[in-house]
Amino acid sequence: MKLQDLGFKEINHKPLKEANKPYKIYAELIDSTTQEQFEDVLKAPFVTRAALMPDAHAGYTMPIGAVCACKDVVVPQFVGFDIGCGMCAYKSDFSKEEIESKADEIYDEIIKRIPLGFKTHKNHQSFKCDLEATDLAKTILNSIGLKQLGTLGGGNHFIEIGYGKDEAAWIVIHSGSRGFGHKIASHYMIEAYLSHNNPQDRAAKLIAQFEERNRVFKEKNPQGYEKALNKYKNKQLLELNKKLKPDNIKGIWGLDVNSKLGQDYIKDLNFALNFALENRKLMIARVVEGLNEVFGTNYEFKFEDESRFINRNHNHAEYDEKSGEWIHRKGATHAEEGMMGVIPGNMRDGSFIVRGKGNSEALCSSSHGAGRVMSRNKARECIDFAEFKKAMSQIKGTVAESTIDESPFAYKNIFEVMNLQKDLVEIVEHIKVLINVKDA
Repeated sequence: MKLQDLGFKEINHKPLKEANKPYKIYAELIDSTTQEQFEDVLKAPFVTRAALMPDAHAGYTMPIGAVCACKDVVVPQFVGFDIGCGMCAYKSDFSKEEIESKADEIYDEIIKRIPLGFKTHKNHQSFKCDLEATDLAKTILNSIGLKQLGTLGGGNHFIEIGYGKDEAAWIVIHSGSRGFGHKIASHYMIEAYLSHNNPQDRAAKLIAQFEERNRVFKEKNPQGYEKALNKYKNKQLLELNKKLKPDNIKGIWGLDVNSKLGQDYIKDLNFALNFALENRKLMIARVVEGLNEVFGTNYEFKFEDESRFINRNHNHAEYDEKSGEWIHRKGATHAEEGMMGVIPGNMRDGSFIVRGKGNSEALCSSSHGAGRVMSRNKARECIDFAEFKKAMSQIKGTVAESTIDESPFAYKNIFEVMNLQKDLVEIVEHIKVLINVKDA
């Protein structure tokens, strides 16, 4: 299907220019929702400039594939729910020939070692992080996060093994901060909205009742009381936030970076970014363990070696020292000059190792993938399973009726997308797929 047949149109620049702010669009055609969302982003008073990548499509509040700069404000909605979602690629000591010879066994080892979809580990996984986090984030980490570390998730997240020009095997992972990051994101999206619309502490009455019930406890054990009070506060906030879902929030709501709430978000954002990276690292390590099991080898995962290991997330906000602004990337890969990155295509067409060109008009960014052309429901309606199966015939992959919404036909042509961003990145390596694992 052509993009025009799926509702993609030429960009209407008139309302975008009315915002009177610098912007650049690298997509040739976009859908109407993406157009409207990008207009809203540019109109936000704290946004100073923005760009839209060639894979851009509609998201939550801000398009996926969008980048913007904000002055003195961070916007949880502009980072999105999956904080730190991104790509890791690791060049292994195995060869294309070895992987092809044992593809079925390797696939089985991966799904045996790494929980997919909503599945988690039975026990807490080890997580060491020197960064600070709020008590709220620590509560979420201990309640669900540590069991989700080293798990893939669903949707467009994947584990892939492919090969490059020299036929060395690469392990490529696309995943994020799982439910841990989602809960943090949801909390701050709601708090950002309430800070502008309902500044009163919604939990104040309940906390006052807790203090009244525990006066004796406070007198006898002040330290224990403070610990119990903080735990109770966090629990009440999480319970109250369940009643106000981010999906019901209208408008764009930012946090002053100098406010306590803004500082707390930045702290927990960075903590979740680190969690997402450790999640991908642990999965690569488990894939290497599986390969060692299949081949009777004893190779190690050496992520310290930058010539072998690349990490680049595409959902974050970070402070730019040069401009004094906060750069928000949502489904966009950071691409400073010389910076290595990974841009995936689809289940069939593999991924690209790229080197950034530091294009300032793109806010030093590039696409984060090919970009969807169909919603999941639309893909299930329109894509023929037999065609999907045929397209994946040379690959050991998770090809099922339940993954038809992830078939190559649900995405833009990755080769055309890469051609549209020649000014943003140069291609270093095209990793062709041998094995693709997704949640079925």
